[in-house]
Amino acid sequence: MTYLLALDQGTSSSRSIVFDRDGHIVAMAQREFRQIFPQPGWVEHDPEEIWQSQLATAQQALAQAGLTAKDIKAIGITNQRETTVVWNRRTGQPVHNAIVWQDRRGEPLCAQLRAQGHAETIRQSTGLVVDAYFSATKIRWILDHASGAHIAAAQGELAFGTVDSWLLWKLTNGRVHATDVSNAARTMLFDIRHNTWDHELLKVLHVPDSLLPQVHPSSHVFGETDAAHFGGAIPIAGIAGDQQSALFGQACFSAGLAKNTYGTGCFMLMHTGEKFQVSANGLITTSAAQPSNKPEFAFEGSVFIGGAVVQWLRDGLNAIKASGEVQALAESVPDSGGVMVVPAFTGLGAPYWDANARGTITGLTRGSTMAHIARAALESIAFQSAALLQAMSRDAQAAGGAAVAELRVDGGACVNNLLMQFQADLLGIPVVRPQVVETTALGAAYLAGLATGVYAGLEELSALWQVERRFHPTLPRERAAELMARWERAVRQSTVA
Repeated sequence: MTYLLALDQGTSSSRSIVFDRDGHIVAMAQREFRQIFPQPGWVEHDPEEIWQSQLATAQQALAQAGLTAKDIKAIGITNQRETTVVWNRRTGQPVHNAIVWQDRRGEPLCAQLRAQGHAETIRQSTGLVVDAYFSATKIRWILDHASGAHIAAAQGELAFGTVDSWLLWKLTNGRVHATDVSNAARTMLFDIRHNTWDHELLKVLHVPDSLLPQVHPSSHVFGETDAAHFGGAIPIAGIAGDQQSALFGQACFSAGLAKNTYGTGCFMLMHTGEKFQVSANGLITTSAAQPSNKPEFAFEGSVFIGGAVVQWLRDGLNAIKASGEVQALAESVPDSGGVMVVPAFTGLGAPYWDANARGTITGLTRGSTMAHIARAALESIAFQSAALLQAMSRDAQAAGGAAVAELRVDGGACVNNLLMQFQADLLGIPVVRPQVVETTALGAAYLAGLATGVYAGLEELSALWQVERRFHPTLPRERAAELMARWERAVRQSTVA
């Protein structure tokens, strides 16, 4: 048998999964690590803790599977994106804690960039909006605040990386400083049209290019692990940021194919092929995971509060004791009874981008019950995702492409049948749940297998992708349009003047 090891380094935990050649899970291990909050709006991780937790889970997964290094054909890495690590090349020690993607300390510098008129230049090169979410302002903050960092960086003594680069450095014992295009695309410093670092943007942000990792396709033999980690060297042959990796794991390899990950938030990506497009509908353009040197793109939209609305029902309203109870409560009523929940607890993400929006419950009557509110809360996940897909379809059709024919789904909340059926009803297209919903890790394994000859090509990977259930729309389109119009009205009511 041929086995692949996926390292899935997330925001709150590190996981490692051993897959067989057919994409089935053989063993899995997971370990949480600390979240550090130095002050409101700041979020950090200890890079050494990330590394140790990831290494431990990889060793544990191999032990569970009864496998050794020689049984593993290749390793794929997928990771929380944008999170920023800067370390000393000689000692391998971080000069500061990792600054996490959620961290907002870069906003004053972003405001300065916008005021100086750089926003459109950045968008045309990187596909991104100017935001503290991305790595560029995090790098600059570390250089400005870590003792001696500017001088050390100017002298070529420091290295920057997103989490994949940090793990790659540690796995190879400092021999390889590299990343892939999908992670480089999240830095706000990378020209995604030409797959090169943008030297004009580096000058604007005062980031020396000596800091930067070498950029390769996502499916590429980056190097080999140091033999000490697993008792033998294993090729590291796939790297992709988590959402692009999930798109790849869902076999969305060509323009018009889309996936939605239902987690704490929701992340929807639609492959747009080889043509760079700027969204006119509130989305960002990003690099898709790339099997070759040829640039490939995707539209991306983020919903801030997806599955987290169920946690709010449990912890905030005490409506349920456990998250798994929400479907039964919601199904105890035939519909939401006109109740609408807009979970704008931290503002609204794409396609609205309204930082001032706040959560609302509208349409309440004397007959409204907690079951109606629970159903409306669950449906809010589908409404937000439908608004995203409609924005993507408008962008695709404006560029001469086809509308999305089906939505492939993964993530924790995709197991909720009521939610998936309602999603299909709103969209008017099938919602497809695959047999393996761990598509983020699977995508990394596929990329590694592709680079090492385990798979002959994308056609073979497409054939491995198997449907577990297909949810077909049952709602008349006029009724779905009425519901979406009611949702948009509720969104307008959520804006705080």
